[in-house]
Amino acid sequence: MFLDVLFPNRCLACNKIIENNLIACNVCFEKIQFTHFDYFEENILKEICKTLFPVENAYALIQFEKESLSRKIIHELKYKNREKTGEILANWITERVDFKNEKPDLIVSIPLHTKKLKERGYNQLHLFAETLSEFYKIPFDHEVILRNHYSKAQALKDKKHRLSTENIFSINKNISGKHVLLVDDVFTTGNTIATVAWEILKTGDNKVSVLVMAIDK
Repeated sequence: MFLDVLFPNRCLACNKIIENNLIACNVCFEKIQFTHFDYFEENILKEICKTLFPVENAYALIQFEKESLSRKIIHELKYKNREKTGEILANWITERVDFKNEKPDLIVSIPLHTKKLKERGYNQLHLFAETLSEFYKIPFDHEVILRNHYSKAQALKDKKHRLSTENIFSINKNISGKHVLLVDDVFTTGNTIATVAWEILKTGDNKVSVLVMAIDK
């Protein structure tokens, strides 16, 4: 309570003091560029994924555009110690996505390398995935995939290095006959998600759908 007085929660766009469970005031919320995708219908994310690996369904919540509030939200989550933002984004998804009778069996998040996890102090996807898991009643497992190599942030890499994902990930648990919902923060080239998806697909009679916070397209 005392810290809330000294350091009140502020809107990421206009700096107005807002409630602790918000990231933007009511006025600035309208600036967030939602995709309005349908999880079950064709969209640009699904189209790109289909060129990289067999995908069932795909959904992105917001557009990751330059100098946008949407971009700032993701950067605050990843680099400014605002892990709680992952929960807020998950709640926005629950308001927009209904899995109906085709609910995935397992939620798997893209892992950080242990060194990166120690540096950041948290995986920005864990609270996000756990919030989705609680709402949809879908189990999550953060240990299905391992990241084998430490690498600098995607945002700091040039395009050539972003395209190189060979041997970065490996399967850590054998899963079979599962429809896996693979979650990540930002979809750019799709190579990271594709690499993880193939690890899941090659271990058994599995299926993969994709859900990301933002798409950079």
